[in-house]
Amino acid sequence: MIQGAGSNVGKSMIVAGLARAAQRRGLSVVPFKPQNMSNNAAVTEDGGEIGRAQALQARAAGVPPHTDMNPVLLKPESETGAQVVVQGQRLTTARARDYAALKPQLLPRVLQSFRRLAAAHDLVIVEGAGSPAEVNLRAGDIANMGFAQAAGVPVVLLGDIDRGGVIAQLVGSHAVLDADDAALIRGFAVNKFRGDASLFAEGMRFIAGRTGWAPLGIVPHFAEAWRLPAEDAAEIVSRPGGALKIAVPRLNRIANFDDLDPLSAEPGISVTMIEPGRPLPGDADLVLIPGSKSTIADLAAFRAEGWDIDLRAHLRRGGRVMGICGGYQMLGRSIADPDGIEGPPGRVEGLGLLDVETVMRPEKRLGLVAARLRADGTPLRGYEIHIGRTTGPDHAARAWLDIEGRPEGAASADGLVHGCYLHGLFSEDAFRAAFLAELGVVSRPGYDDAVETTLDALAAHLERHLDIDRLLALAAPV
Repeated sequence: MIQGAGSNVGKSMIVAGLARAAQRRGLSVVPFKPQNMSNNAAVTEDGGEIGRAQALQARAAGVPPHTDMNPVLLKPESETGAQVVVQGQRLTTARARDYAALKPQLLPRVLQSFRRLAAAHDLVIVEGAGSPAEVNLRAGDIANMGFAQAAGVPVVLLGDIDRGGVIAQLVGSHAVLDADDAALIRGFAVNKFRGDASLFAEGMRFIAGRTGWAPLGIVPHFAEAWRLPAEDAAEIVSRPGGALKIAVPRLNRIANFDDLDPLSAEPGISVTMIEPGRPLPGDADLVLIPGSKSTIADLAAFRAEGWDIDLRAHLRRGGRVMGICGGYQMLGRSIADPDGIEGPPGRVEGLGLLDVETVMRPEKRLGLVAARLRADGTPLRGYEIHIGRTTGPDHAARAWLDIEGRPEGAASADGLVHGCYLHGLFSEDAFRAAFLAELGVVSRPGYDDAVETTLDALAAHLERHLDIDRLLALAAPV
């Protein structure tokens, strides 16, 4: 199990690289994260959802994503509450205080998923969440040491030297952990090093001397990390590139933002995240409104920023607009939530750029789907993960996709505004090429091949800088 001495130390990427390295050594390997908190979800072949990072790790391992790989997924809907997804399906929505009482009921399901994976594969690489040093959360824990103790899994603790204080991160973790928990940690590694790693040799010896843990290596910063899908919204950064400018407003509850990754990888495009407090830029060619876990709340924030005014000015200049999932819902005339799924029951006015209306319903549409462009039959694949149902004249007359025989999406009469529920469409080379050609950009094919190449490079990077033989020798039979 890879745990972190803090949040965002690079656990997800290290697990992905280790999974690819183990797979290249001929092992049957799978990732596992007992509890994840993310609105960037992936849809699995068994009809559920897991964290996007676990889907990437599964890809690195060469296996299809499965709901057992992330049995508890928390999807934040507000500052204090989150949707609780268990083994791929929504269980409830809980406030943070109520979730603490729920966790003991979830541990058996977590262990069930873990043991199924362990029985079917040579190796399970487990990723923790946050840090075990948050000892105030230890009671009822299912994400870090609580899981490790229950499953009998040895732990490697990962520190992040890039943010400074890595010696304190690791030695301090040892100091605050209960003795039984600290005994589960067999080794440590330092991640995101820049410069001459030999200069930190004394630091490694100091940490090992104070903790008794085996030093497993210093991992230099991996420059190609940006080519892999990000899990955390905080990791989404603007990607300067070519002359075509795509502006993406950073919604408070932005979700499934992996839609941006293939665009960011295009050399002819500059993708700019527009932070709250900044206007939508006047020189953007396309404004792309991404998915949202709380569409109505994010729409209110969109208006509070004045982005609705900026968006209309963008259209008057002849700019294009695309909305995906929650962004699609915002573009319509209204959003109704009669059952109070996202908050108090009610109805709000949309941005009015598409003649459609959305009604929120408890039933979630969730699945991997095959689709085609209605204009020319271009095939593509993607996934749906939403609760709204959107209908209206711009959908009836100008749906621009077919998904397994049903019309999907909507477009404005002038063709400047499009919306749909299909995530992952930009990952398809043929669709991305056709879409960008309309904007005057020649697309570079091979997005999926580039992800595979980057995973191979990450595995080779870890082989050079981590003692993977020793790390694998630490693994315990289940």
